[in-house]
Amino acid sequence: MMDDRTRRLGQHTALTAPAWAITALGHVSADSATRQDWVRKAASIAAYREMYGYHHPGDPIGPEPSHQAPDQRAAWYQAYLALGPTAGPDVRAMPDGRLWLLRDTYAAQSAWAPRHVGKELRLSRLGAFDTALSTIRADAEAQAACKTGDHDRATRHEHLAASYRALRDHYQQQEQTLAQAMANRQEWEHATAGPRSLAIAADAELRRRHPHQKIEPLRSGEPAAVSDTGREQASPGRDEKLTERVTRIRDLAAQRQASRAEMHEHPGLMVPGEDPVWGELGDAVPNSRTSGPDAILQPPRPEIIPSARLLQLAAEQHDSEPDREAAD
Repeated sequence: MMDDRTRRLGQHTALTAPAWAITALGHVSADSATRQDWVRKAASIAAYREMYGYHHPGDPIGPEPSHQAPDQRAAWYQAYLALGPTAGPDVRAMPDGRLWLLRDTYAAQSAWAPRHVGKELRLSRLGAFDTALSTIRADAEAQAACKTGDHDRATRHEHLAASYRALRDHYQQQEQTLAQAMANRQEWEHATAGPRSLAIAADAELRRRHPHQKIEPLRSGEPAAVSDTGREQASPGRDEKLTERVTRIRDLAAQRQASRAEMHEHPGLMVPGEDPVWGELGDAVPNSRTSGPDAILQPPRPEIIPSARLLQLAAEQHDSEPDREAAD
């Protein structure tokens, strides 16, 4: 009777296509075999939702039930297996304490991030391009003045061309340093993508579990962004002194070296089974060295204690073994 009800729930879900089914399983396929597989998976999820009164419009099955409800917990795992492997970190089976711990790692992972200097890099490239054009223009003016015999004007444009050339070389050196800083930034983003996504997933799960609790937003520990005044100082200018910008570039290079040293100290972040702190998370911890869906979390195997009768029989068999050996 229950199997027939579950089957009809799957068919009804395929006809109505609610939001939670589309989110979990995608749209219903027109292919017959694919549609039957979709209906079978939707039946397990819909049966759990109906039996335990879970009516969230977008979330298929909600958080894992506690150990105090073993029947509901078993039905939840059956529906969870119907969802299939997840593409991102799954934290729904984790307790609140572990979720808070994972959430707090976001600030630690972002604290040693190299500063994002994309806008400064763009301004340096624009400055190099602008001063290169100015150098060509000044050289042309100097050559034209020489042809007309205006040596004072030619000398003035030659000095101006030399100044533009020096400024162009400075912008090009600055561009190389900033480009290396952006490369280090991309390397950091790749190295910490797994831990940061896990922290974000933990934060989202906590907000879903406790909708009425005031939870502070995730805050990055990255260095403060450059102000508009600092960007204006990095923009092209003819008479600007280069001392302050040289100092900023040197500071950026020192920060880049420190970030690379920090990155080398974290070779294999959060590898399951190796880190003593995160080892208990198992396959829920994303590993940057593997690309594929995470394994499905399984419930712990029950501890089976043998009965007193079995222990007595085992003891009797053990006592009788020396007698058989002596007889042989």
